[in-house]
Amino acid sequence: QVQLVESGGGLVQSGGSLRLSCIGSGDLTLDYHAITWFRQAPGKEREGVLCISKYGDATYYVDSVKGRFTISRDNAQNTVYLQMNSLKLEDTATYQCATDLLDFCGDRAGPMDLWGKGTLVTVSS
Repeated sequence: QVQLVESGGGLVQSGGSLRLSCIGSGDLTLDYHAITWFRQAPGKEREGVLCISKYGDATYYVDSVKGRFTISRDNAQNTVYLQMNSLKLEDTATYQCATDLLDFCGDRAGPMDLWGKGTLVTVSS
């Protein structure tokens, strides 16, 4: 079964860091595809945050994370990472990785074909 599985969420104090992982399982080879991280805060709509193309190029969809979040991939581990630094209360959300199975990132985070179940990030004061 083809799946995306996220891990690395948890409770962190404001100003702290977390690294989220998105692992492809089954026959899904992540290095062929662009991977996008989304987040959904309580009571808010889901939003695309950051995407990495097959070639390693990053596309930011949220200005507030620029300079704090980075995305990377380890093809040998079939994993995409979201490094989150200087976390703020407003970063509290469930974070999901997803792919539309294309190899590039769009100008906006569009419809996706495959989603992980998500990992919860809670930032406390």
